[in-house]
Amino acid sequence: MTPHISTRRTAALAAVAAMVVVGMQTGAANARPNTPDDTPSVSTAPAFSSASARTAAIESAQSDASSTASALKLGAKEKLIARDVIKDADGTVHTRYERTYAGLPVLGGDLVTHTAANGKLKSVTKATTARISVPSTTPKIKTAASARKVVWAGDGTPVLALESVQTGVQKDGTPSRKRVITDATTGKVLQSYEEIETAGVGNSQYSGEVGLSTTASGSGFELTDGDRGGHQTYDLGQGTSGTGDLVTDDDDTWGDGTGDDRQTAAVDAHYGAAQTWDFYKSAFGRDGIAGDGKAAYSRVHYGDAYVNAFWDDSCFCMTYGDGADNKSALTALDVAGHEMSHGLTSSTANLNYSGESGGLNEATSDILGTSVEFFADNATDVGDYLIGEKIDINGDGSPLRYMDEPSKDGGSADYWDSGVGGLDVHYSSGVANHFFYLLSEGSGAKTINGVAYDSPTADGSTVTGIGREKAVQIWYKALSEYMTSTTDYADARTATEKAATDLYGADSAELKAVDAAWSGVNVQ
Repeated sequence: MTPHISTRRTAALAAVAAMVVVGMQTGAANARPNTPDDTPSVSTAPAFSSASARTAAIESAQSDASSTASALKLGAKEKLIARDVIKDADGTVHTRYERTYAGLPVLGGDLVTHTAANGKLKSVTKATTARISVPSTTPKIKTAASARKVVWAGDGTPVLALESVQTGVQKDGTPSRKRVITDATTGKVLQSYEEIETAGVGNSQYSGEVGLSTTASGSGFELTDGDRGGHQTYDLGQGTSGTGDLVTDDDDTWGDGTGDDRQTAAVDAHYGAAQTWDFYKSAFGRDGIAGDGKAAYSRVHYGDAYVNAFWDDSCFCMTYGDGADNKSALTALDVAGHEMSHGLTSSTANLNYSGESGGLNEATSDILGTSVEFFADNATDVGDYLIGEKIDINGDGSPLRYMDEPSKDGGSADYWDSGVGGLDVHYSSGVANHFFYLLSEGSGAKTINGVAYDSPTADGSTVTGIGREKAVQIWYKALSEYMTSTTDYADARTATEKAATDLYGADSAELKAVDAAWSGVNVQ
């Protein structure tokens, strides 16, 4: 008989099977320690004592935005809007701003200031170095009622543009919300991209017996995680809109581990969200996706035979289909970590979901989803550098993507070239995925957790890895402090070099490894 899935209530952690790492259930306080080789040389603990302290820092930055704009010598018509503040343990403050011009949003105008503990401005990271100015803010083409005027600074000289959103359904049943930027003078489409960010995966049920945080309600229980910002998991009942019904149970024992029980998909989604939250807290000192202590929510049983999962900024939620047979929910651990991490990217660098920045966006979700899988230390779904390995999307047991040699999936790029930005973002992500694997584990043949890898390099060089824990610290710091909406692969190399220097020093082996790994994937 299939064992039921053990759960824990909000107030206490129940003893569960050996495959559950109890310390993982309560975040940083009980997280397993790093090994000596994995310990960063500079503390990455958060300098803000709480989410409210971070909020206060953002408000303070906004109150000083005018003087900051003046210090940066922005034009008289430009204003800054503070979006995020990160304070390093050494007192360095990284403040992320959006920009407006004559009251219009400037797309591709975001920037990050880096200020020393003594208040001195150290440097500025800008999405564009172009001067923000347009001859007129009156469009010369007909304006749809739903379009908004913006300044487009994402490519070359800034121009007045119109931003519209087209909604519908993609070929595989995924909701579509395509954002289109049109030159307000010529009518030329400057950029268009899909805002619904998918994992492109198949069907799986995977985790075995796990612990869940639930909440007593009336005479029963509900999938509300009071330990992690109130995250809730809903059953859409094969619908495609709204939230559906909050998943509830009489005895706090959920699902039976098969797709025949509707609760099983909810268990996997709820567990994946909890593990991702705990990983963010343990690794980065981050309270949730946006760093504000507030949870997203999960929706399961989306659509009929829907073979995908996606993140949607508009609802701040993760959504999972049931697979082609409606019994194989797409809720594997790395998929959950992947989807939540799209929200993290949106809350930090906000990488545009097209071109090379779109590949970096997808790779970030693969990198962090993989890191969540290693962090969870689940005996049924062990950590590896394979994406979607528990879901048989290809029908032959092979994974969706390979980080050690991305081209093994038949479409992803191992190395950078000038055409990478023209690939689908799930394929252009291969360059960054390969970089992360090389930085973590190095090149050549090796076996990790029973999986054989043999990672090549573009120039035949040998890369020595620094360990996954250090590699993910470098990537997160680069994402949250040095990348912007228009970051491409060359910029990503610069961002990770700065992050490695901040964390480990200008003469460190870690910085040398970053350079070697990027050269290994032909990013110079």
